[in-house]
Amino acid sequence: MTTDRLLVGTRKGLFILRHQGGAWRITDTAFVGDPVPIVLADPRDGALHAALNLGHFGTKYRRSRDGGTTWEDLEPPRYPPKPEGLIDVDPFRKKPVPWNTEQVWELAIGGADDQVLWCGTIPGGLFRSTDGGEHWDLVRSLWDHPDRRKWTGGGFDFPGVHSISVDPRDANHVVVAVSVGGVWTTRDGGETWANTSGGMRAEYMPPEQAHEPTAQDPHRLVRCPGHPDRCWVQHHNGIFVSSDGAASWQEVDPAPQSPFGFAVAVHPTNPDIAWFVPAKKDECRVPVDGRVIVSRTTDGGASFAALRQGLPQEHAYDLVFRHALDVDAASGDRLAMGSSTGALWASEDGGEAWELLSAHLPPIYCVRFG
Repeated sequence: MTTDRLLVGTRKGLFILRHQGGAWRITDTAFVGDPVPIVLADPRDGALHAALNLGHFGTKYRRSRDGGTTWEDLEPPRYPPKPEGLIDVDPFRKKPVPWNTEQVWELAIGGADDQVLWCGTIPGGLFRSTDGGEHWDLVRSLWDHPDRRKWTGGGFDFPGVHSISVDPRDANHVVVAVSVGGVWTTRDGGETWANTSGGMRAEYMPPEQAHEPTAQDPHRLVRCPGHPDRCWVQHHNGIFVSSDGAASWQEVDPAPQSPFGFAVAVHPTNPDIAWFVPAKKDECRVPVDGRVIVSRTTDGGASFAALRQGLPQEHAYDLVFRHALDVDAASGDRLAMGSSTGALWASEDGGEAWELLSAHLPPIYCVRFG
């Protein structure tokens, strides 16, 4: 069984592809010309959710109940007014942290039997909706946590919540990843939070601060649905795996591939299989030697193989962003990924071979089956 719909959010619109007659085809578009940083297909009610980042005109939020044919305009997550006199400054850039939604960076469903949605934003706010996106509330327990003031911007000027993982066995167990602020866990539905970055290492920090929990920069965190205690993280300078539901982490050696990258996907039932898309390094965000590869482990990180069939192997400068790699949860063999140069690929055999679906899309921000 496979999922035959693919949602692709880009710098200039949302593209919906369907697998028909043995091939992927673009069948629908929406918001053409507008940046779409994240999309979500909610399997509970079939709704599609999309966030738009319109720059000067702000963040917009759209929902479709008919597969993307029509969209309704909903109120996006909004911060409360900043208390007068409050000093809230990014500790790295020394800029005041804005109390407004600069960008919606992540969307995730809650429990299987509720209408809860979670939303991660820049500048580091986590929001929760109990009515399928009609209304949003800032999770003050995390925003007001004293350690939140230690978070700092990475590639963006301010911190951001980019990964939200809900335990399918217990919707009160939620794990979020922050760039740059580490991994945070709640086991009571967001009432209280703990930084669970233990075992991670930040080589960009002075040696005595390399293991500081709030200094960690996880680029992307995913959880194996079939074995929810296994989580994987592509970190700024390495790959980390957890076998206790993100309570602690162990670094694995991705050699001979680069430890730098953004995207990670995990097999839906086999927690030892995970895919990554390495890049050269922070200061040079391109594929190593101009060759696009997907790095896969099938033994829990003990070894990694470079998968390259069907991917460009000469003068290629595609970067795969953190939300632009996905695995079909219905099969575990079908994957898709998109790049910063507008290339979109799919694989039907776990990444062994890749097919180029399009080379001419706008820069791709996110790819989602659903």
